[in-house]
Amino acid sequence: MDLATLISEAARLLFDPDSGLWERVALSLLVSATAGAHGALSGLPLGYTLGTGRSRATRGMHGLVNTGMSLPPVVAGLFVFMLLSRSGPLGDLGLLYSRPAMVLAQFVIATPLVAGVTAAAVASVPLDLRLQARSLGANRLQEAWLTVREARRGVAAAIIAGFGAVISEVGAVMLVGGNIEGSTRVMTTAIVLETRQGRFGTAVALGLILVGIAMLVNGMLTVVQHSGVRYER
Repeated sequence: MDLATLISEAARLLFDPDSGLWERVALSLLVSATAGAHGALSGLPLGYTLGTGRSRATRGMHGLVNTGMSLPPVVAGLFVFMLLSRSGPLGDLGLLYSRPAMVLAQFVIATPLVAGVTAAAVASVPLDLRLQARSLGANRLQEAWLTVREARRGVAAAIIAGFGAVISEVGAVMLVGGNIEGSTRVMTTAIVLETRQGRFGTAVALGLILVGIAMLVNGMLTVVQHSGVRYER
């Protein structure tokens, strides 16, 4: 099958309500958005603590977070698989090969990334600003809010980057989700399966959707990174 035929077939499937493509897209977005949201809720406070802390313990934790940022997704999936397997500490919950398992695996991937980028953004805020806030009577929560506001572009970039990382990964969700049709099959795992089975039109259609989502996420990241520049000149 030539490239033109593949693209034509992919375009046909994109507009075919019975193709099953959009169910996989919806599941991918649901799993990744849930994992990204939980990663943000955990990663933002951790990143703030790392970005403002000066103790040895904070530096040690920062090193672990930086290591987590470069952790291969398939290793994160392996860790969650061992945790949820029958012989694992959480095996009695019966979560392996389920959507919660996929969310957990992507959460493990997203959290260090959100925390690391947030820490870098917060650390770039001048210490004098925080000291001035304290001298004016701000409590710790008010000081934290002011700091995060100053680092808002970096914080927003952290959240977007966390979601972008998990929506496009395949190894972890395949390990812990099992790639079960109608239950745990997302875009990335479906692309692998369709390619192996020679259904390249479906694989290309899913790939186009995934690329479109990636472009949208990266476009949002670019807008966030450049927002406010005109006011700084």
